[in-house]
Amino acid sequence: MPRALFVLLALILAWPSPPAWAHPTAPAFTLRLLDGKKALDSRAYLGKSVLVVRFQASWCKVCVREAPGFERAYRTYKPLGVEFVGIQVQDTEADVRKFLKAHDATYPAGLDPALKIANRFGFKGTPYTVVISRKGEMMARIRGSADEARLAKAIDPLLPKKPR
Repeated sequence: MPRALFVLLALILAWPSPPAWAHPTAPAFTLRLLDGKKALDSRAYLGKSVLVVRFQASWCKVCVREAPGFERAYRTYKPLGVEFVGIQVQDTEADVRKFLKAHDATYPAGLDPALKIANRFGFKGTPYTVVISRKGEMMARIRGSADEARLAKAIDPLLPKKPR
């Protein structure tokens, strides 16, 4: 084996790889909110808040069933510095507004009808929930049902520990 090839192989083998426990960085996104007043920029939460992103739809039976629990989780965690956003996929604005009103949703929500944001997160179907740490890492990616207990299991470890 020529010396240069041997050195190259040694460098490749010695190159540090990311730890197996490393979490992927969440893609940045901007979402026009249905309140019409502003847009949500995910980068604004870096270093400040945990961000829970829920890809859902008015026509999704699991989303409808879990909507009250998602709202309760939002109200529980908001005072603890956790932000929630509902991204309605493949939906119309009228249907989304009916869905949010029917479930007394108060969390920020916007539309992603063409899946431009969802596809960047590896979206494969509704519901899909992503929990992003203050560092911007995707700490949990929950495909399908994400009830309150499952959300708590993903969010609680990211909150500051309470002193004893």
